[in-house]
Amino acid sequence: MATLADVPGAVVDDRGLRHVGSPVAEQRRLASGSALAPLGDRGVISVGGEDRRSWLDSLSSQALTHLAAGVSTEMLILDPQGRVEHAASVVDDGETSWLIVDRADVEALAGWLTRMRFRLRVEVKDRSDDLFVVGGTREAVSALSAVAPVWVDPWPDVSPGGWAYARVEPHPGSERDWAEAILDAAEFDRVIDSAVRGEVALAGLDAVEALRVAAWRPRVGVDADERLLPHEMDWLRTAVHLSKGCYRGQETVAKVHNLGHPPRRVVALQLDGSDNVLPQRGDEVRAGDAVIGAITSVAVHHEEGPIALALIKRTAPEGVPLVVETADGPLAAAQETVVPADAGATASIPRLPRLGRRRAAE
Repeated sequence: MATLADVPGAVVDDRGLRHVGSPVAEQRRLASGSALAPLGDRGVISVGGEDRRSWLDSLSSQALTHLAAGVSTEMLILDPQGRVEHAASVVDDGETSWLIVDRADVEALAGWLTRMRFRLRVEVKDRSDDLFVVGGTREAVSALSAVAPVWVDPWPDVSPGGWAYARVEPHPGSERDWAEAILDAAEFDRVIDSAVRGEVALAGLDAVEALRVAAWRPRVGVDADERLLPHEMDWLRTAVHLSKGCYRGQETVAKVHNLGHPPRRVVALQLDGSDNVLPQRGDEVRAGDAVIGAITSVAVHHEEGPIALALIKRTAPEGVPLVVETADGPLAAAQETVVPADAGATASIPRLPRLGRRRAAE
């Protein structure tokens, strides 16, 4: 039976398919719907039982009690101080709630959910060994199976009960068409066999991440640390319902949003690509001589070139040039504000036009 390693040009590591020879070209094919991405770094948790949606609602940041079949959303599990512990993409098929989770977090989240069942009619299963996730445009992944659950990314639209901090219009993620299908082993094998025969084009995780970073889309396994509040990544848009019932961490979410400001804020960075140097996650970000934050995600985008997301201090100056301290020396970076310094206790803020892409500016 064919494997990903048999696909011509495939580079595979412990996370899955990284690329098939040209991550930049793969981004274009993914965005156009002419390629599919096997997401080996995702896992699947199923939640069955009559009480599943109201139970998940009570535990998470999202309103799920009345989630209709086929409607996609996402949820966060917060600690008592409102910090992000887990995140999951959620779609319900009328009988089961399907959670797509970063693979490294599946065991921890499934274990925590299992411990929280008490006497409710719910059943939690880690299905990561027998179900597989494939990403692409909604049309591309929906064509894979007539019965597979398909999660459609709601980012960057503001979901019911959500709130947007980023003020730019249009949002860089507004044209991103992204969905993920949950396939059984036979369906997944057919995709791989078709790719080996050259009938289906595949794209790797490097291309997937580049499109995500360019859309300012947060991901818990990459952008979160032990202190992350959802406000800091503009995650109230799609993952938090501000007027739902009680859940762990809700008090902090409400206080920061209504009365205060998040202590950090995410910025998008356009990196100097002249020396072909890329920073690593955790590299320090400086404004002058002051360390103001750290890199969370890095990618090379097919239009914007080298880009990154960084979490910086709320009080760090907006719009000034920054420097990223890499292992190969300092790297100049131009910042674009995602979460503004006054985010939180502010409403009715005017939207601003987005800065032009690098290519347009040159």
